[in-house]
Parts: sequence; structure tokens; C-alpha cells
Amino acid sequence: MHVKLILPSLQEAGSPDWRPIKYSLFPPLGLATLAAYLDPSDQIELVDQHVETLHTDDCPDLVIIQVYITSAKRAYQIADHYRAKGCYVCLGGLHVTSLPDEATLHADSIFLGPGEDTFPQFLLDFHKRTPQKRYQSTLRTLATLPPIRRDLIKRQHYLVPNSIVVSRGCPYHCSFCYKDAFFEHGRSFYTQKVDAALAEIERLPGKHLYFLDDHLLGDPRFASQLFSGMRGMGRLFQGASTVNAILKGNLIEQAADAGLRSIFIGFESLAADSLSFSNKAQNLGRDYAAAIQRLDSLGIKINGSFVFGLDGDAPDVFERTVDWAVAQGLTTATFHIATPYPGTEYYQQMQAQGRLITQDWDLYNTRHVVFEPRSMSRTQLKEGYDWAYQAFYSWANIAKASQNHAAFNQRLRHFAYSAGWKKAEPVWNFMIQHQLLSPMLQVLETVLDGRTPQPKPRNRDVLEKVL
Repeated sequence: MHVKLILPSLQEAGSPDWRPIKYSLFPPLGLATLAAYLDPSDQIELVDQHVETLHTDDCPDLVIIQVYITSAKRAYQIADHYRAKGCYVCLGGLHVTSLPDEATLHADSIFLGPGEDTFPQFLLDFHKRTPQKRYQSTLRTLATLPPIRRDLIKRQHYLVPNSIVVSRGCPYHCSFCYKDAFFEHGRSFYTQKVDAALAEIERLPGKHLYFLDDHLLGDPRFASQLFSGMRGMGRLFQGASTVNAILKGNLIEQAADAGLRSIFIGFESLAADSLSFSNKAQNLGRDYAAAIQRLDSLGIKINGSFVFGLDGDAPDVFERTVDWAVAQGLTTATFHIATPYPGTEYYQQMQAQGRLITQDWDLYNTRHVVFEPRSMSRTQLKEGYDWAYQAFYSWANIAKASQNHAAFNQRLRHFAYSAGWKKAEPVWNFMIQHQLLSPMLQVLETVLDGRTPQPKPRNRDVLEKVL
């Protein structure tokens, strides 16, 4: 049969703030994973609307659409278009799981939660002509996961085509996390078998990998065995972790020996009351500076994530956070306006307190204020968020942050990585338009590589003043 898998572009694709490179990083791995359950004789098409044109003049037997909150309107329009043609349409993803009653109006079948158990069952039902309206995931295992259909991915469109996920979910439950509702009715964190994960890595060409797992170090035993198996592969990779996992044991050293060169960390806030409010217990009482120093001594770059607008945040939060991030020498920073996503504890809190000001899902992209802040005005929150990005990525602060590394080559690589990410938009746009991202991957590998492990001295007085 003819099957079409679609990742609709997010609403912000049409906004002045659109950064093409940000959405040309990773291919739609979730859809490629589902495609692995289809029959090899099926005619399969995978379309990522962020990097290619979606043509809707065809009439597939089966259309499968992945839905995020800010792509929901576009996803529903595409779904309605194909249903009007008589195509069988399935919707799944984070937004569908959060608001199933909304999504079911636009689909023949919807999928709630991960699809490893429900999608194979749907295919059996579909071929018997008895498909169900809803499929709710309850069995959580990756033991029978088939090899991902990477042949369907158009690698030339992505800077990081070698993205990989070896686990699902997260062991923690932050109140604002969009993914918590996605893993209801079953385990919220589980991993592949180590041998299966290593086999998937072996299938990937080239040198660079990006682990898209929410918490790559979340299962210490699994992570330790994974890193042990990766030693000697000659890989460079990036991933995500929490502060407490970096401070505990020697797992981060094992990761560095296996090729970890950059890590995403959700610091979220410097204030204990804001962390407590968002149920970020894994950060409470942790020594951020010690974790950063440990990573820097291993030559691992840091992308720090911060959330503004939590109930413990006052108008001074923006300057304090940027000053701290620069003083700590973070390579990159990702800032967000607190956003109460449907299905989260945070959304329920804001709704119960009457503080939601809109349910226009297009605005739920962490760049707009969609609720009433407690300790500042909406205008202060939005303007402070915009200022934080401009300030952190100013040439002066890029240079200043890069100096907070002991080794000269690390300073140089920091400057190249940070400036290249935010200051080279015309170059990135040219590369994307002319499908030249593959050569840029070699540049990324060069900037990531070359760690020089050595301890880094820090001025405690300066840090305490900033905090």
C-alpha cells in the first residue's frame, strides 16, 4: 500500500524569528521508527515540511502525521484535506496525547503515548479492516524495536543526520514538562538493550552522533555499558543530562572517554524557590559550578537551558541569569518563557488559578507569554526574555565566556561554536538553500573535537556575587 508519513512544520516557520538552521538539525526520527513496522513492499514516503515542500495532490492509502502543539493547526488542516479525499489518517505525538478529544475530530485513528506497542497492533487491525478509533500505549519496551528506516531520511537536508534515541522518557517529573503526559499509563523511562543500541550506532555512517534522549545518563548501568561499548569506535557525540548525574560517580568521565564533547543541561533556574515550584528536585541543592567545572576539565561544551517566568522569578532574573551563564563559560544557552503545556501539572495550576490568557496553541512556543506571571508583568517577561538572548550572544559576552576556559584551544573552540551558532545566519541560510550542510558537519566535528582535560581555576568571589 501507499503510506505517507508527515512532520508538519511548526507555526513559527512563517514568523520573522524563524531560524532555518534550528529546524534543519535533526530528521524526523520518530516517523522513521514507525516506518520500520510497515511491510517492506509498501510504498513509503516520509516528508519533513521544515526542509522540503509538502505536496498534497496525491491520495495515499494511509497518512500518518506527527503533531506538536505549535504545528497542531497545520497538522489538522493536512489531516482534513486527506480525509476529504478518502485517505485513512492517523494522528499521534505529544499534542494528540495531551488533547485527544481535540485531535480525534481530525483523524480516523489517534495514538496516545509511544507507538512501539500500539502501531503494530493498528497495522494488524487496519489490514483486517477493523481499526480502532484510539490506541492507548501501556506496554513500554524497546526489546522488539526493528532497525529504523533511515533509508527514508533525506540526509542532505540535515546538519546532524546521525541523530539517535536509545531510551524513552525521563526518570524525573518536572511540572512544566510537555512529555510527562505522553508516558502516562505505563513506564515513563526505559532503555534499549545495550547490544541493540550499539548495533544501531554501528549502522550510522561517519563520525558524529547526536543522542536525542531526554536524559542519556538517566540509567547509570545502561549508560556505563553503552559508553564502554562505544570506546574505540572513534565517535564524537552530543547528548543531554541532569546536573546530579554529572556530579555522581564517574559516569561523565566514561562518556567523555567514549567521545562525548557537548552536553545539554536543564539548569532552568538559579533560584531554589523556582526549582521547587517546578518540581525540579534533581537540581535542588546541587552545585552548578562544580558540575560545570567537571565538564570543562573534560573538554565538554555546555548548552544550558533556562526558563523565565516561574513564580519565583522577579524582574532581575534575566540579568542575573545571563551574567552567571557568561561567568560560568557556558558555550551556548537556550532561554524559554515558562509555558504551561496542556496535560502538564503546570497547566493545571495555571488553569485552576485563572492565570491562562490564551489557548491559541500557535503561541505555545516558549517565546510568547501565554499566562499571567506572578512577580512581573507580561511585558517585563517578554522583553526580559528577548534581552537575555541578545545579551548572552553579544560579541562581548561570547568573547568573555570563551575566556573562562583554562586551555587556549578550548577558548578558541568555544568562540567558534557560540559565534557560529548565532552570528552566522546568512551563511547557514545559504548552506541550507544550496544543500551544503554535509560539508558543515565536518566543520562541526572539528570544533567539537580536541579536548584538553585539565582542571579549571575559578574565582569563587565573583561567582557568589553573581548568584
